[in-house]
Formats: sequence, C-alpha cells, structure tokens
Amino acid sequence: MKFLLIAFLLCFISINLFAQDSTKNNNNGDSISFISDNSELSKKTKNKRLSVVILSKSAFYIAGNSYLQFVWYKDHKPVPFHFYNDNKGWLQLDKVGHFYAAYHESKVGYNSLKWADVSDKKAFWYGGFLGLILQTPIEIFDGLYEGYGFSVGDMIANASGSGLFMTQQHFFKEQIILPKFSYSPSPYAKYRPWVLGESHTNRFFQDYNGHTYWFSTNLKRIFKNKNIPSWLNIAFGYSGNGMLAEFENPEFSRGIEMPKLERHRQFLLSLDVDMTKIKTKSKFLKGLLGTINLLKIPAPALEYNKEKGFVVHGIYF
Repeated sequence: MKFLLIAFLLCFISINLFAQDSTKNNNNGDSISFISDNSELSKKTKNKRLSVVILSKSAFYIAGNSYLQFVWYKDHKPVPFHFYNDNKGWLQLDKVGHFYAAYHESKVGYNSLKWADVSDKKAFWYGGFLGLILQTPIEIFDGLYEGYGFSVGDMIANASGSGLFMTQQHFFKEQIILPKFSYSPSPYAKYRPWVLGESHTNRFFQDYNGHTYWFSTNLKRIFKNKNIPSWLNIAFGYSGNGMLAEFENPEFSRGIEMPKLERHRQFLLSLDVDMTKIKTKSKFLKGLLGTINLLKIPAPALEYNKEKGFVVHGIYF
C-alpha cells in the first residue's frame, strides 16, 4: 500500500514540475509526457533543468523516507532487522502493486532526465533504476519494525517493474506494454475495517479486493489495421476477491463471526485508451492526460474466475 502512495505522489509532482515546459510528446506511451525537443536549449537552461530534476527527486526521496520513519511506523516498535515471507499474501496483488509502482517510478526517472537533456544512455541507467532505488528503503524500514519485515518477494517485484521499463526502452525505444491500475470499492471492508480500511482513503490503499492491475497494449500495433484508432488499446487485468486477511480468512475477528468467503483470483480482458495518443496542443492537457494514463479507464470487460467461470461486465472499474 505504501508503494502506491509514493508512486502516485512522485508522478503528480513530476507533472507539476516538468509538464508545463513540454514541447514535444515522445509518442512512446509514457505515463508522464514531458519529453521535449531539447536541440535548441542553451547550456544554462539544460543545467537549470538538471538541477530541478536532481533537487526535486532528492527532496522527494528525503521526504518519503522521513514520512515512513516518523509517520507510517510511529506506532510500531523498532526491532532487529528481520525477514518476512509474504509471497502468498493477498493473492500476490501486493507484489503486482510493487511491480506497478517501480515501473512508473523508473519511467518518471528516465523521462525527467531526458527533459533535462541528459544523454539517452545516462538517462536509461540512472533514471531506469529509480523505481528500485525508491522502493528499497521501504523494504529496509519494514525489516526494522515490528509487524513488518524485509520481503525478498517485494524486492523481486520492484526489480521486475524497473526491469520491464528498461527492457522495453532498450530493445524497442518505446513502451509497448503499459502497466495500469484501477480501483473499485469492495463490499468486504465493512467486515474488517481495522484491516481493510475504515475510511474511503484508507480502503483505497489497504483493501486489495478493490485493486485491479492491467497490462495495456496498442491494438493498431497488433493488427496493423489503419482503421483502428491509434489511441485504442486492449488490456489484460488481474485482481482478487473474497480476502479478509493476508493469507487466510479468519472465522472470527475481534469476537465477531466473519462470513465464509472463497478467496479467488480474477483474470480480465477489456478495452482501454492510451491517453498519450490523444492529440492536443495544450501543454497542460498533455501533462494531465499523461497522468491519467497511469489508470485504466472504466470499460466493458470479460472476466474469468474459478467461482463463476466467465462473467461479462457491462462496465468494469
């Protein structure tokens, strides 16, 4: 849940810092669309932009770690460094979330350095690893506090997210597969609000039943049909349902009998829109659409799960 908060904040801050100076979309499906044509930038402007990138990322890194230490873990007792195997928890939605966050943080790192006219090679290596760099302190802090623990599975997911961005950028010079996120409030938080969230904001981060992660790719690229709109994508989604606890649902919680729910995975197929392919001359709208592209738009979807088999959704959030 912490990884989503950090990823969304980083992308929001980057849009406000860089998007207003955008002059050219790099047309590679970036969630943050502030790549600009830097061929005519003066050395002074390039240095100024690089300073903005370094200072903003450093400030974000320090602020994020301070928040974890003094706010997130304030009610948890410090303990010796320890590991925690949560690989089977929450039907692995937590792991997919780490993957998603690291991917987009790496993309922000690469794009912001390109905006500052850093060479492609340096932007690739320094920016591409940003997701792993930002997520690693979270795991270290987890290993130092009671109730948490350093998760090797989380680290693998973090590295894989940054790796997906870097692999596509290296071999294709564009992002063919776009990880996206969607959320819809689940009916399960009311049974264990102290775990799944007592407020709507808490539930957004804590209730994995409401999380769906998508891998979106361009239909026109697949079928090579000029009649298909360039912004139309197809998306493959993964979610989970019926989860009241991390590993197994309890029969009782705080003296209250819990409903008998079958935990199950959900696999989805749906249409999507690549917002970065929508043409506009407005720099602000380009930045806004790039931010929205972090999310999967609501659309009809076909779902498969072991409980009900195939399910058709007229609209899926």
